[in-house]
Amino acid sequence: MTVKFITAKEAVKLIPNGAVIGLEGFMGNVVAEEILEEMETAFMEVGVPNALTTIYSAGIGDSGDLGMNRLAYKGMSKMVIGGHWGLAPKLQPLVAANELQAYNFPQGVISQAFRELAAGKNFLISKTGLGTFVDPEQAGGRLNEITPALVDKIQLDNEDYLMYHFPRPNVAILRGTYADEDGNISMDEESLTLETTSIATAAHNNGGIVIVQVKHVVKSGSLDPKSIKVPGILVDYVVEVADVTKHKQTLASQYKSEFVTAGLVVNDDAAPLKLDQKKIIGRRGAMLVPEGTRVVNYGIGVPEYVAAVFKEEGLGDNFTAVLEPGTFGGAPQGGFDFGSAISPEAIIDQNLMFDFYDGGGIDVAYLGLAEFDQSGNVNVSKFGPKIAGTGGFVNISQNTHTVIFTGTLTAGGLKTSINANGELQIDNEGRAKKFVRNVEQITFSAATARHNKQNVYYVTERAVFKLVENGVQLLEIAPGVDLQKDVLDQMAFEPIIQKDVLNKMDSKIFRDEKMGLQ
Repeated sequence: MTVKFITAKEAVKLIPNGAVIGLEGFMGNVVAEEILEEMETAFMEVGVPNALTTIYSAGIGDSGDLGMNRLAYKGMSKMVIGGHWGLAPKLQPLVAANELQAYNFPQGVISQAFRELAAGKNFLISKTGLGTFVDPEQAGGRLNEITPALVDKIQLDNEDYLMYHFPRPNVAILRGTYADEDGNISMDEESLTLETTSIATAAHNNGGIVIVQVKHVVKSGSLDPKSIKVPGILVDYVVEVADVTKHKQTLASQYKSEFVTAGLVVNDDAAPLKLDQKKIIGRRGAMLVPEGTRVVNYGIGVPEYVAAVFKEEGLGDNFTAVLEPGTFGGAPQGGFDFGSAISPEAIIDQNLMFDFYDGGGIDVAYLGLAEFDQSGNVNVSKFGPKIAGTGGFVNISQNTHTVIFTGTLTAGGLKTSINANGELQIDNEGRAKKFVRNVEQITFSAATARHNKQNVYYVTERAVFKLVENGVQLLEIAPGVDLQKDVLDQMAFEPIIQKDVLNKMDSKIFRDEKMGLQ
């Protein structure tokens, strides 16, 4: 066998200047942090490797110094194609200064593209992204002026598609749990498997090198063949990590067996959520779940309150929660454990999960609501110089039949309470209006949703809206809320209002006791 066992410092010397890197990771999950740290150190000391192109599907970083932040130096990175940018803020000044060619493509598109690259193709054809900022009729996913176009709009069978072009990687930087002496890689303790196999195959088939960071090297033949995610024939170099703190299971957890173990009993004794504006949104969103729903996707933030409400109402076991990096069931985790679940039912590769998503496998998706406009478009990806990135948002929102966006009507200091009559009071209005005339960037396209005949709702603590053929209709307002002062005056546009169908939100939403949701 040709696999060599080397240190992270030695591995970095093998990465040529101008390399195209396929990088694996989801936040801190499955990230070869020790190798990335040595890359940063080498560039700072001797200026190599440099002029790198890096392709990664999900956000890799901690919003501070880890992950992609280690490659955020002028001259070190030439091009970045990423699905999420918010966890790597150090890259963003390079984008703003036109010192880095930068793309934000949907997470699922990049994940699936690694599979296409492995098969010798330089492109992926998908409907995902039509009508959004990655459509070439808008920005084509480009984040600054120096970035060349990589997306074309084409027609197949009289339908529009997007063709995404990608450079082929010649270096794969991956992570596993165990490597045997023949270079076979298992991922026993990793809470996700992501696109590891596809990235390794893509680099190998392009004549490149595959470098894998692992926790331990074990004897040949000691690993279960079915546990192998990267066959040794694809692996060139193995780095047995010198510091296990640079091989954490997630950013928050060194290792939790419950993230990779099924059948555990999850503690359901958590105290009921405080009845505040987020729980109000969660309750109203939960009431919109379509009959017959089995599979649900929850975004991070306010959508997590919907899941908490289902649990509080005794309905948590009625649905299977899915997370885009590949997790089915269990108890999805938040914060820096996001992407993992306690006692998951199954963990599959991320590109396969996005096949499931894109084909309509999700019954209902609860997603965040950062900025919303008169057409029904939603922006969660860019706000001035801040590049959050789309992540899996475009895939999920565009390919799910029922989409429920959840968030407060205003932001920045909003404070509400419920009075003795069970009415919502606005104690301090938010400084920022989230319902604007035109969003800065279209992450969710209302025009595409209408074309796809999706059911789309926008739920806030004081008002509920629905996407209709000719705009956005106001359906409900909270008891105690003044329509003009508390709703319309806080929006930059006036929604469609039919007085005979404008209702009050259900009063049980605003009471402490359980709603009795069936």
